[in-house]
Amino acid sequence: MEHEKNWLTSGAFAALCGTTKETLRHYKDVGLLLPAHRGDNRYFYYDVEQFYDFYAISIFRQTGTPLEDIRRCLLGQDTVQTLELLREQRKRLDVERQKLEHMDFVLSSALRNLEFGPVPDMVPQTAWFEREHLLALPADELEALTVPAASEDEMLIAVLERCHKLCGQYGIQTDFQLGAIHPLKGPGEPGAISHLYTRIKEKADFPYYMEKPAGNYLYLCCQGRWNISEGYAALSSYLCEHGAGIAGPFYACDLAGFILNGVEKNALSMISVRLMDAPAANR
Repeated sequence: MEHEKNWLTSGAFAALCGTTKETLRHYKDVGLLLPAHRGDNRYFYYDVEQFYDFYAISIFRQTGTPLEDIRRCLLGQDTVQTLELLREQRKRLDVERQKLEHMDFVLSSALRNLEFGPVPDMVPQTAWFEREHLLALPADELEALTVPAASEDEMLIAVLERCHKLCGQYGIQTDFQLGAIHPLKGPGEPGAISHLYTRIKEKADFPYYMEKPAGNYLYLCCQGRWNISEGYAALSSYLCEHGAGIAGPFYACDLAGFILNGVEKNALSMISVRLMDAPAANR
């Protein structure tokens, strides 16, 4: 008779919902989703329409909604109360989505950086680099935030604090991988640092935004050393020897970052400069 009424056993209903009988039993025990029928054989059965009740419960559960709030929503059938709960969960999802997008940006940046690891040490090469969005802090502004003759650690603290503040103020996501911008001092020769920067996820309308343009870049990687002054010299020598025209400043950035850079032998940095022309890549 129960079959003729199209009632579903707990096993059949669990299969329809993609869950387990144990989960249905738990929802029944806490009064969240009760079987709609009890047959002559004293077994409990579900209606197919209860699939949507289970679906609503699973959505709420995935957004972290307490069971009591879910029960109140389903039993009360109050439109205003349901709207409030849905809006609250949408806000939670937005927060989680932003967290996941940020982590994806950070991990993607780390993967891309460390993939330069197999590149030969101190060997200039050319490659096409995609555009990057930067949060660029003027060096003179940072100097004003520190005491005269500040140590590298004190300067790093000032940079990170300033980046944190700006990211919070403008809602910007960064991977906190630091770099430096050197305007040209002479033909193929980098000058003093004008900006310290960190990459950000996307273009932003704020005073510290700067774009590193896409193009063919001459670059080299410095491995196993924190002092990369030899890298600047090697890149400048290559430019002079080959008479290559450059368009824009030198960029130096840390590649190993927060993952490996605590030990000098793992240090990995890159110096790059955009070429005026587009030579054939030699990688």
